[in-house]
Parts: sequence; C-alpha cells; structure tokens
Amino acid sequence: MDNCIFCKIAAGQIPSKKIYEDEDLIAFHDINPAAPVHFLIVPRQHVATLADCGEQHAALLGKMLTLAPRLAAEQGCGYGLDAEGKPTGGFKTLVNTGPDGGQEVYHLHMHVIGGPHPWRVRFVQQ
Repeated sequence: MDNCIFCKIAAGQIPSKKIYEDEDLIAFHDINPAAPVHFLIVPRQHVATLADCGEQHAALLGKMLTLAPRLAAEQGCGYGLDAEGKPTGGFKTLVNTGPDGGQEVYHLHMHVIGGPHPWRVRFVQQ
C-alpha cells in the first residue's frame, strides 16, 4: 500500500528502532509506548486487519505468536518461574481490529507490552 506507514517501515523507507526482522516479519519499538517495554510485530505482507486473515495466513499468525515470547524475554519482560517455582515477569499481546477495536494503523500488527507496572499495588497481609 502506497500510504501505509508500516509498509514503509518494513521497506526501510521510514526509520524505526528495530529489534527483529526476517523475510516475513519486522519488530520494532512503539513510537508512543504504553509501558516500559512496548514493541510491535508486523508482517511485511500488507494485510489490513486480523479480520482479513484466512487459512492462508495461519503460518504467519503462528510465527507472530511464537516470536512474541522470545522477543519479550530479550527486551526484559519474559515470563518464567522464580527459584521457588512461582510465576514471574510476563507481557501482554494485543491485536486491535477495526475502529471499535481501537485499530489506528490498518496494517495487521501485534503489540507486545510488558515491564514493571508502577500503578499496581500488591497488598501484603501482616
């Protein structure tokens, strides 16, 4: 698409803070992060929304989902277990679809959001 910002980023016409790229996908930091870690995983192929995906996109969608945990860990918000076996860390994946879904750029993309949440308070019983 001629006016698609993500197509231009994937083609190298607009700079980005890339963290990953291959023949199918590019991942880069969000320009307006919502958390300490916030990056996007974007297919190079232009698909407007998740609703436009069909069976022919299954491998691409799977690749996006399996890449997310690896990149999240590399960016410092991986999920794991601590020494006592308790869950620690983690991240959120988000795909906005259409205007009611909050989509602003009509090129399929996945947000990966993580890191410390200072607004969360954990209460400890004494």
